[in-house]
Amino acid sequence: RMQNSRSKPCSCPSLKLREVASMYFTMVAAFLVILVVALQGSVPRESDFPYKVPLDPQGLLELSWNVSYPEQAVHFQLLIRELQFGLLFGMSDRGEFENADLAVLWSDGHNSYFGDAWSDARGQLHMDSQQDYQLLGARRAPEGLYLLFRRAFSTCDPKDYLIEDGTVHLIYGILEKPVHSLQAINISALHGGLQRVQLLKPNVSIPELPSDMKTMEITAPDIVIPSQETTYWCYMAELPAGFPKHHIVMYEPVVTAGNEALVHHMEVFQCAAEFDSFPHYNGPCDSKMKPDRLNYCRHVLAAWAMGAQAFYYPEEAGLAFGGPGSSRYLRLEIHYHNPLVFQGRRDSSGIRLYYTATLRRYDAGIMELGLVYTPVMAIPPGEDNFILTGYCTDKCTQLALPAAGIRIFASQLHTHLAGRKVVTVLSRDGRERQVVNADGHYSPHFQEIRMLKEVVAVFPGDELITTCTYNTEDRSRATVGGFGILEEMCVNYVHYYPQTQLELCKSAVDPGYLHRYFNLVNRFNDEEICMCPQVSVPQQFYSIPWNTFNRDVLKSLYSFAPISMHCNKSSAVRFPGEWEKQPLPRITERLPEPIPRCPPTPGPHPAAPVPLNLGQLRRD
Repeated sequence: RMQNSRSKPCSCPSLKLREVASMYFTMVAAFLVILVVALQGSVPRESDFPYKVPLDPQGLLELSWNVSYPEQAVHFQLLIRELQFGLLFGMSDRGEFENADLAVLWSDGHNSYFGDAWSDARGQLHMDSQQDYQLLGARRAPEGLYLLFRRAFSTCDPKDYLIEDGTVHLIYGILEKPVHSLQAINISALHGGLQRVQLLKPNVSIPELPSDMKTMEITAPDIVIPSQETTYWCYMAELPAGFPKHHIVMYEPVVTAGNEALVHHMEVFQCAAEFDSFPHYNGPCDSKMKPDRLNYCRHVLAAWAMGAQAFYYPEEAGLAFGGPGSSRYLRLEIHYHNPLVFQGRRDSSGIRLYYTATLRRYDAGIMELGLVYTPVMAIPPGEDNFILTGYCTDKCTQLALPAAGIRIFASQLHTHLAGRKVVTVLSRDGRERQVVNADGHYSPHFQEIRMLKEVVAVFPGDELITTCTYNTEDRSRATVGGFGILEEMCVNYVHYYPQTQLELCKSAVDPGYLHRYFNLVNRFNDEEICMCPQVSVPQQFYSIPWNTFNRDVLKSLYSFAPISMHCNKSSAVRFPGEWEKQPLPRITERLPEPIPRCPPTPGPHPAAPVPLNLGQLRRD
């Protein structure tokens, strides 16, 4: 700066540069002001933003969005019903306010500004030197203020979040007092929260629906939502007597108006056909009054989570229900998330099934991939990313799949509370070929059946390898595999056609090799641990002193020891063959990591906020 002041004005090239820059910024500002003014009167059609989710439990902030794959960008429309002095909206790895990528609207009480910012590890806000949340306009309406902005999937800015397939943790914070600068915003004092969504919805064309389609609503019977933060509600429904075989071709949520922010997710399960009847029940799923027989209603017919839309089956397939060999009993399960502990809210939410008597060419099937529910697969405590892998081997697909193969069109990933990432990869002849489904920001609190961007063909001899990453930093003892919520799972329920007899294709480490591991640990350990056969596997894991050696040897064991394969029919009987002590599939060629595509930069983006004319904002 000092050099510039001493140089001759007439020969100073930086002056011209400054003039150009100044003109450029003035034009940008003018363009934005024109754009904002132009948008004051124009109402974007709802169809412009097909996806919608409430951000906060009261429904004061409503986010709508659309995805442009040609532009590799997301367009957001944020409705703020009661604007105070602005808000923060953004994304972070798991919903933290630290190390977050944020779009911020703030006001000092007179002037309002919009800018792209980031927070550091202490939660301090900084204006981003590269402004990648691009404001497209702001508009007042009777229902509140609409803010429109866009963001590229990938910006190649190290301070920005990379928007990928799978779950995105959105965060919001409401500014209740005027602030004089971005840096003056104190994140810890904000009224805020997080919402999980799948931002990058697949661009799947909607198949033609049959003319004889009928609907059936499986809904809660006008219940009172309990006044507690978390409730799982179970309700038993029944198909009419003599209901013949039909195909479900689509389903969609039915959410009671006013409860959009409370109904977190819903599932419809079909009960096991071996029982003639099931007791009627309408109450919390964890109640002591719930009949045990309801635990035999586990076959998923439909699953919906907040932010998801209707689910369509491919034109050539439908999900069979009704008819002989199929139970008439269905269980609806609704997860209510009520952090503000509203009292007396009535609800009749559920799922609407669309079905046809004109059966499609194929029955759709659901197959379980991943790990068997067994304590032999365990995660030591204090791990930030411990990996477990479950295999569906070439030997099993060779035996159980038809010569023409199967087509996977949807997938539901599942772990318990320690799960952080899940991915299933298809491999053929030792070479990884295709990702079936991946979620690098997976949350056990957000599980939905997701339609795949492209159908995955699986042939006899292919392998399906499912890998789960866990975090047990908050645990003091080992976490074993099992059904309990503090035990772990690693599952991908894949939806495919044509249906085969193969219902479960999963693995676990060979128990004999695990026993050798326990013996080895015992030999290296100072105090005797009882590794006797009469002590259960969980108890043996719980008594291990988790030093680096014991951790590394367990990791190593899981990466080389032979496996016990479960290649099972729907009757839970294995296909005939030798399934114990099977060698781990060898992968000789891995898929390359995807390289983020950087958008072309249209000249310098000023690291300055955009002024907005929103008039005087309210003071309470």
